[in-house]
Amino acid sequence: MIAHLRGTLIQKQPGQAIVEAGGVGYDVVISVPTFTALPAVGAEARLHIHTQVREDQFALFGFLEREEKRLFEKLITVSGVGPKLAITLLSGLSPDRTVQAIRSQDHAQLTRIPGVGKKLAERLVVELKDKLDDFAVAPVQTSVAGPAVEDVLSALTNLGYQRVAAEKAIQQAVAKEAALAANFDELFRAALKVIR
Repeated sequence: MIAHLRGTLIQKQPGQAIVEAGGVGYDVVISVPTFTALPAVGAEARLHIHTQVREDQFALFGFLEREEKRLFEKLITVSGVGPKLAITLLSGLSPDRTVQAIRSQDHAQLTRIPGVGKKLAERLVVELKDKLDDFAVAPVQTSVAGPAVEDVLSALTNLGYQRVAAEKAIQQAVAKEAALAANFDELFRAALKVIR
């Protein structure tokens, strides 16, 4: 089984990286956090790999951080969560926020992820809440509150921006000027400047 991959990054896009090692190009499924943290194409990349072997498929799932790989492997033990959904989960919520949402039984946070309904969110909490004790979690920044925040977040995600990136942009914009949280137009423009 392939557990680690080091080589030249020859292509990257959200959800996929191709790493050449020993003359072979490995097609690796990656999460959005791993994509954003990867070096430029042509540089050396190192990925922790989870290998999935099925009768009809041999798939590699890659992670820059070992903790993200460990969490991925916990997520796929839950019935109804396959590797692709686990990658979607880790792309929508950082590992810290995923662990926090499961520990605090925050079903609402989990159901914001495409493909995670109420029943699956409940199953994730029931099956994993006692199995994540060894994950150190940094305190999650409190979400910014204000009349315009949810609307701007919705607008940015509708434009195709990842939820995590949109939340971060809104937080940075409000950190610079707290009054923005009450004005949709101004917050939207400020968040767009940050996200681009």
